Amino acid sequence: MSADFTNLPFRPADILLPQNCDYDKWAVVACDQYTSQPEYWERVEERVGRAPSALRLILPESSLEGPQVEMDITDINATMAAYLREGRFKTLPGAMVYVERTLLNGAVRRGLVGMADLTAYDYEPGSDALIRATEGVVMSRIPPRIAVRKNAPIELPHAMLLVDDPACAVIEPMAAQTEGMEKLYDFDLMEQGGHVKGWLLGEAQLRQVAEALSALADPEAFAARYDAQGRPVMLFAVGDGNHSLATAKECYERQKRLVPPEKWDTLPARYALCELVNLHDGSLEFEPIHRVVFHTDPQALLDALVRAYPGARRGREEGDGLPLRYVWAGGEGVVTVPAAGARLPVGALQSFLDDWLMDHPGRVDYIHGEAVAREFAARSGNIAFLLPPMAKQALFPSVIHDGVLPRKTFSMGEAHDKRFYLEGRKIR
Repeated sequence: MSADFTNLPFRPADILLPQNCDYDKWAVVACDQYTSQPEYWERVEERVGRAPSALRLILPESSLEGPQVEMDITDINATMAAYLREGRFKTLPGAMVYVERTLLNGAVRRGLVGMADLTAYDYEPGSDALIRATEGVVMSRIPPRIAVRKNAPIELPHAMLLVDDPACAVIEPMAAQTEGMEKLYDFDLMEQGGHVKGWLLGEAQLRQVAEALSALADPEAFAARYDAQGRPVMLFAVGDGNHSLATAKECYERQKRLVPPEKWDTLPARYALCELVNLHDGSLEFEPIHRVVFHTDPQALLDALVRAYPGARRGREEGDGLPLRYVWAGGEGVVTVPAAGARLPVGALQSFLDDWLMDHPGRVDYIHGEAVAREFAARSGNIAFLLPPMAKQALFPSVIHDGVLPRKTFSMGEAHDKRFYLEGRKIR
């Protein structure tokens, strides 16, 4: 009996794997990392040199506002076509890949690479889709991504879906079966990325995955677990790559407008390749994403923050309100704002920053790692807000009952732990 993924929003894909190249030069980290550290991408450029690499197939977000961005995108699409024409990829038909990623700290993150059905995904607040965004999507960040993807013949994903599987029935059983599976890759990643191994699932493993996911998708079990009687099932939450998946969805909707409805289901763009990870994976830690405001007046910004929330004040008393820690060249401290209207400090802060930047100079960036945020904050005209982490066990109940979290609420690990581009898939 073959594996049945018919009613599931995550399934096997025709996966492209690079061949006849150095994997340690091919694989590069997600494009939305190190956005304010162009020196990182300069080091990657130097390391890769003229070798075939995923670096030639992506546009780092640090380059999105560059003077030659349109030419860069044209070059990316041309290189994709050239790599396909030159046979740079081998195809794994109807495949899933079991991945073990050894992180810099020695922990091992386990995942499954397959494709998500975008008809089962929605990033709008209040969505009842099987796959839901965890954070608000910054709509201004979608058009540049569409420009990169809309004419691309292939995709290289960095999106990671989360499944709430405390019994560890979907992914973890693969670890004991690798001896009977074909090993696809095993190599060190650049720039403190750790190590990665991948194996091709056989028919028996695919059946196990399909059965375990089907059990988690059972409406009665879902309702009992989350006290969610009458609520539609949420099977997956987007952990990393909210904007990447939203872009894929928008590109699919655009392609639908160009063909008759009877062809919509067979469009390759209906799906997006991604990695599925268990929320309960021992390596998975939710890190806060700090805010740094560049080229502004920090003192004026802090004064306005206190004025923006009646009852807000400098300083902090235990158990009182939402603390917003800040640091800048003039010192550091905390502004405490009332908890009314926001459950998380990031919600109160982001709402204020959105309003402030509409009428004042400056720009905000989302920074992984307190040390990096502090480094930026020490420079004149900058201020950093250092946010606390969110408990990962609260993610699914929060999204199910309250909807999406404020954008850029959490990060799954540090920047060097993010997914590296390796597998691909044709989308045209």
